[in-house]
Order: sequence, then C-alpha cells, then structure tokens
Amino acid sequence: MLGEKVLAVTASSPIHPERETQAALSFAKERHVPHLVLQSKEMALPEFASNGPDRCYHCKRSLFQGLFEIAGEKGLKNVAHGANIDDLSDYRPGFMAAAEAGAVAPLMDVGLNKEEIRFLSSQMGLPTWDKPPMACLATRIPFGEPITERKLRMVEKAEAFLFERGLSAVRVRHHGPVARIELGAGEEEKLLDRQLRGEVVNTFLEIGFEHVALDLEGYVPGKLNRSIEHKS
Repeated sequence: MLGEKVLAVTASSPIHPERETQAALSFAKERHVPHLVLQSKEMALPEFASNGPDRCYHCKRSLFQGLFEIAGEKGLKNVAHGANIDDLSDYRPGFMAAAEAGAVAPLMDVGLNKEEIRFLSSQMGLPTWDKPPMACLATRIPFGEPITERKLRMVEKAEAFLFERGLSAVRVRHHGPVARIELGAGEEEKLLDRQLRGEVVNTFLEIGFEHVALDLEGYVPGKLNRSIEHKS
C-alpha cells in the first residue's frame, strides 16, 4: 500500500457533473485515501471555451499545471492519470498535454484495457467496477460551438434526470435548441414508455431545450469526433 505516499485529486468545475465530484469524495473517504478537490480554471481559457478540436489539450495542460503544483507542495514525485490502452483508439489531444507535463499513465504502461480494468476492479471489490464511462460535460457540445456555463448546466440537469429514472449509459448532446439523447444498448426501449417519455420531454423543455430527439444509433464513445475525421 502507498499510504501517505499517495494523494488523490479530483478536478471540480462546471465541466464536471457535481454527482461525480461527490462520488469521488465518498469513494476516497470510505477507503481513507488522502484526497483534495482542485478547482480547475479551464472555463477561463479562450482556447478552451471557443471549443476547437484542440479543446482537450488546453484543458489538460491547465489541469496538469495545477496537479504538478500540488505534487510539489506535498513532496510527491509523480503525477498519474487513468488512461488505458483503449483510449489510444480515439482522438485524445489531452494525451499530448499529459506527456508534455511529464505525467505518467500506469494502466497504459502495463497494457491494460477497459475490460481488464473492470475485471480487476471487480476482483478487488471496488463498487466502481461496472460504473458507466463518464467524460466531461464539454464533450456534449459539438466542436465550434462555444462552451458556456449555461449549456453545461442544461446538459448536467438533463442527464441527471435520466440517471434518476434508471438509465445508465447516457449522453445528452447540446445542439442549440435541440437535445439529442444517446442511450446505451437496450435502454432505448425504456423511453417507449409513454409516461416516461412525457416526463423527459416536459423536463427538458423546462431546462431550456426547445426540441428533444432520441439518437437511433445510441451511445457511441467519441461520436462527436467524427466531425474531425470527416474534415481530415
């Protein structure tokens, strides 16, 4: 065990759902893991807020600067992040920022993929072993559309409502007045229920959307990155 030689740090800002921050706090507290919450400042970066294809690079560069400052203050040698080899199959400009900063990716270094990490987590009795993937809320806004706190709050509220209704693999993409819902395999059928569908529409209208659409393809990681692929 690393004991006092490890410190968990969770970034908190409008791009991160509050439920994720609270879950991280509970996870660390229950396991007596030293833990800090870092108020990240990516929303103040014009390069991030303008939402270009390199958005993630600017976000992660700022984040790792903050993490290395904390590591220096605490006398910790390394800063590690949780990337795995499956992440290499998608567009991840944040990896460049991590490499430039000198961060290490131990799960990637030993060649673990997501399925293997879930298996090992299950064997260790971790409650997060089957937790659905969760990217930051900025990924819900198509490239080129400015990122604002209002848009992020709309997405967070919409997804929270769907989670509360028993849906797990959920993404609500913000296309201006349109909310496009992506659901995991087998979950689309739940929205066939007339009552639930009505609740979803009414709630999303109250949040500020004007139209609500269900993506027939469902949830596909990195789907919004297709716009980059088509231009290249």
